[in-house]
Amino acid sequence: MEKPLISDSQFLDLVTSLKECGSAVLAFSGGVDSSFLLAVMKTAQMRILAVTAISETMPRQDKDASTALAGELEVEHRFIHTGELQSESFVRNTPDRCYFCKDELFRNLQAIAKEEGFQHVFDGSNSDDMTDYRPGRRAALLHAVRSPLAEQGLSKDRIRALSRELGLKNWDRPSSPCLSSRIPYGRRITAEALRRVGQAEEFIVSLGIREARVRDYEECARIEVNEDDMHVLLNPTNRRIITEKLRSLGYHFVSMDLEGYRSGNMNRVLEDGNKARVSS
Repeated sequence: MEKPLISDSQFLDLVTSLKECGSAVLAFSGGVDSSFLLAVMKTAQMRILAVTAISETMPRQDKDASTALAGELEVEHRFIHTGELQSESFVRNTPDRCYFCKDELFRNLQAIAKEEGFQHVFDGSNSDDMTDYRPGRRAALLHAVRSPLAEQGLSKDRIRALSRELGLKNWDRPSSPCLSSRIPYGRRITAEALRRVGQAEEFIVSLGIREARVRDYEECARIEVNEDDMHVLLNPTNRRIITEKLRSLGYHFVSMDLEGYRSGNMNRVLEDGNKARVSS
């Protein structure tokens, strides 16, 4: 895919920095940030391996998104399987849950980099992430994973704007965090809960809603959508079919959060002194 020349100084500095890196394995989710970084790595003519982790925690559409983008950019792309649900530390679902997931991922990526002669391991963290509580950052530091977008001070909004200039089709794609973020802290994460959350969200989005979260409280599903989409949920026909669908997945009660969707909604239960605003 040919890229138009972008004269933005941050973009040019990023290209220069990446050229100096030479080669890297990228933790590639198919989301906006890692897709943009992958495209710029291609522009910088790096030796690249994009690696996407597959597990029960991954929204199904992310696999298709990563495959499509890597194919469009014509870069080497590989899937690996990670076993978060085999980790007791992960399934206990404490507020630092993400650390254990990223620890396994980055350990695997560093092993690939060492075995196949790549100089670095990258992730797609941006500058906004550096001011947020993200336990996965500890794992990145532990495994010497670099975050080139954050290093250049690129925010999520700037990345979206530059992605649009590059012609990346997913420049405005909604965030798609791991499905375990839908389960309240302290309740064990199970494959069954992840499955029904994923299916419930897919169904709600299929009704024309851009972004939805289904928070799983065992018997009860709490649906969050943006305020502009609430009328879609409240349409009498949609109310009925959503309720029927979610009951078929095992929920006894279906509710809607009147405040609407906000990233990090599950974290309000955390103590004030330790407010962890983990993006979810």
